[in-house]
Amino acid sequence: MASAKDIANRVPITVCLMLATVMNSLDSTIANVALPHIQGSVSASQDQITWVLTSYIVATAIMTPLTGWLSVKFGRKQVFVISIAGFTMASMLCGIATSLPEIVLFRLLQGACGAALVPLSQAVVLDIFPPEQIGQVMALWGAGAILGPILGPALGGWLTDNLTWRWVFFINLPIGILAFLGVWVFMDSERSHQGRPFDFLGFGALVLFILGFQLVVDRGPTQDWYSSSEIWTETIVAVIGLYLFIMQTLTAKHPFFDRALARDRNFVTCTLFGMFIGVFLFSTMALLPPMLQNLMGYSVLESGLVTMPRGVGSFLAMFIVGRLVGRVDTRGILFVGLSLNAYAMWRMTHWDIAMGQMPIISAGVIQGLGIGLLFVPLSTLAFATLNPALRPEATSVYTLMRSLGSSVGISIMQALWTSNTQVVHSTIAGRVIPGDTVLNANLPPPFDPGSSGGLQALNGEVTRQAAMVAYVDDFWLMLLMTLGLMPLLLIMRTPRLRSTEMVHVAAD
Repeated sequence: MASAKDIANRVPITVCLMLATVMNSLDSTIANVALPHIQGSVSASQDQITWVLTSYIVATAIMTPLTGWLSVKFGRKQVFVISIAGFTMASMLCGIATSLPEIVLFRLLQGACGAALVPLSQAVVLDIFPPEQIGQVMALWGAGAILGPILGPALGGWLTDNLTWRWVFFINLPIGILAFLGVWVFMDSERSHQGRPFDFLGFGALVLFILGFQLVVDRGPTQDWYSSSEIWTETIVAVIGLYLFIMQTLTAKHPFFDRALARDRNFVTCTLFGMFIGVFLFSTMALLPPMLQNLMGYSVLESGLVTMPRGVGSFLAMFIVGRLVGRVDTRGILFVGLSLNAYAMWRMTHWDIAMGQMPIISAGVIQGLGIGLLFVPLSTLAFATLNPALRPEATSVYTLMRSLGSSVGISIMQALWTSNTQVVHSTIAGRVIPGDTVLNANLPPPFDPGSSGGLQALNGEVTRQAAMVAYVDDFWLMLLMTLGLMPLLLIMRTPRLRSTEMVHVAAD
């Protein structure tokens, strides 16, 4: 529980937590747009450069579940200070790296240090504010958590174009220093607690599962999935790890995660819900930049600016929903959020290559509103009926599942896009017959199939159209998944007490 000093300094502590959260979430996407520049700088192949992203994701996924145990064992302030310092130092090292192995190593360190920032900051926010303010504060904190995916592509593109790719890492230094000093000064030190004995077998099995699983979803699209022995090996490792972890959790006297988490219906349902939200948010943000740049000719900066209005919708929704949580049925807010996401996805299924910017901006604002209406109530409801003593573990599990959901979503959508592009291209190309007089009469001169240049231009246009159809197919799938989430609302249990009382009940 929070100390008197933490409660007295709740405002500056929240600002520092926001800075740490923004820094961590920003780094999850900002490096993506700089990859081609990094690749040329360190002379890496296309397959090798993906490890700059994969190493960060894998390290974060492995260390996230350890957050709860570390905070109980050593104290939250100690874990925070070390995490922020390590993340900031690793960012500087990434910026001055001169080879691919150096960048991958420092990205591993960056991911390992940054894993605790989001779940631990969420746990602290829940502790230091009174129940009646939780909705508004979680809205503010949530705005920081989604700020990175929203601003990352545009900011990364601007820094890369106007400075160098190294600044996508150097930008963390002032943010990290401010967050470090703020936590050091304002947050109270906690005494370490003995807690449960560390479950080495459970943690080791979980690491095996996460490592194998992340490598499968990250490497699968480039290795042609299960035609590769590497993917089969990683899948077997993941399955063995998951089996051992489940058996250890069910039978061990002191499992790595407290079994009480699985007995809280709200927490389990909201965690599954949050995993799919990760699919909507991060898959969409992963699909849009290449679609805008490769099919519609947008620059890196332009694509980032066009997708930024999505963040405006999220910020607006979060500040509104902060005043609604605890006053109206939370499930109703979630239903409206899902409905807005579904409507945005439906609009995106009508996109085409010839459209202007307004369909992209309008759908982005609507989806942003929907995401904002989902993020805060879901986080609040997940911990409403949970014992506060379980929060450090619970927030790490919640964050881990959302991260795994985003990884799976991105990989599945990218893989489906690749395969559907090939299928649609083959279908369209099969109908283009060079000797067809009707076809030749209706094609513009640049696409004359009778000449080699015209045939090449025609094939390029067929490829563009096939790629657009494949993107639309992905949007249809996400629309169906959004609609499929709605029955989960019936499983959730809204506490009968007002938000000013429900946390007190959970603490008793």
